[in-house]
Amino acid sequence: MSKEKNLVNKLLSLADIKINGNRDWDIQIDNEDFYTRVIKKPSLGLGESFMDGWWHCKSLDQLFTRILSARLDQKLQHHLGLLLDALSTRLFNYQSKDRSRKVAEIHYNLDNNLYRKMLGPSMAYTCAYYKDTEELDAAQYAKYDLVCKKLQLKPGDKVLELGCGWGGFAHYATTNYQCEMTCVNISREQVKFAQEHCKDLPVNFHLCDYRDDSTYNNSGISYDKVVSIGLCEHVGVKNYKDFMKVAHRNMKHGALFLLHTIGSNITKSQADPWIRKYIFPGGALPSIKQLSNAWEKFFIMEDCHNFGAYYDKTLMAWYKNFKASWDSLKDKYDDRFYRMWTYYLLACAGMFRARDGQLWQIVFSKGGISDGYESIR
Repeated sequence: MSKEKNLVNKLLSLADIKINGNRDWDIQIDNEDFYTRVIKKPSLGLGESFMDGWWHCKSLDQLFTRILSARLDQKLQHHLGLLLDALSTRLFNYQSKDRSRKVAEIHYNLDNNLYRKMLGPSMAYTCAYYKDTEELDAAQYAKYDLVCKKLQLKPGDKVLELGCGWGGFAHYATTNYQCEMTCVNISREQVKFAQEHCKDLPVNFHLCDYRDDSTYNNSGISYDKVVSIGLCEHVGVKNYKDFMKVAHRNMKHGALFLLHTIGSNITKSQADPWIRKYIFPGGALPSIKQLSNAWEKFFIMEDCHNFGAYYDKTLMAWYKNFKASWDSLKDKYDDRFYRMWTYYLLACAGMFRARDGQLWQIVFSKGGISDGYESIR
């Protein structure tokens, strides 16, 4: 047995995973070069070798739940490549305006039909709220309503949304709470879809970076509410303070700001290397420490709600939709894309099932609320 194969076997045994075992979470090896590839570049080697068909597993979500619960990723954290990666993050801004456009081109500007089939009618590409339902669409609309209630939305409120996706929240909020919205996004395909989706509703969409508030708010409006659902994961540690500044300077005194973001238990420099290369270029999951250092001079934190466990259910529902729709998608996407997307969705489900990732909804006020804020769940 090669030293690489021996090391991989020893590591996987710590999570009760066997090479060529007979359980759903055991790895089946189809190419013996797998071991060297994984040892040289743990994250990229594991993901790329799966995309290349070098190994398979009956239940990837169970596999990654075990890997992350056993903290196998941390046992390789002193790998030279990871150390150089962390150092480069301190030196460079991987979420500059120019680099931020890359994630739109690679991920969000994919065919809207793919997302429509995977996400369902809500077009929500963020964690659903399964408190009172087991059905994806109902849970996504429940999430939209939860955000509206936490923001204390009322008719006539002027709302700024930083990172609006396909306009799902804007459609729900303006339809059900009669507010007026200004929405910002750097993905042309998402904005195109959102404009059609919200046609005849009081919503203005702007195709620009969230930092360009002189473009989307050139009249200097002070908004009653600000919301950001799923943008913060693309902001990056060098820009968290600027992100908070943008929200702060566009708000009225006493206004509320709701931040919905995936979060990390520990402070990291960047997201997983495979995720950054193939799914979210420049992605980074903030820690509470990083966010609090950014917001402390601008806001009062009124509420923090963690429902990250629901992301496991959300991702499994997306995977079920994606798999069921593959026959109608495969003329445009090849088998390698299918393996990549499968790996992405199920690995992330395993991450949240292992509670290695969190989902925070944080409510801030600008200047505070005199009689206090009532938490909504």
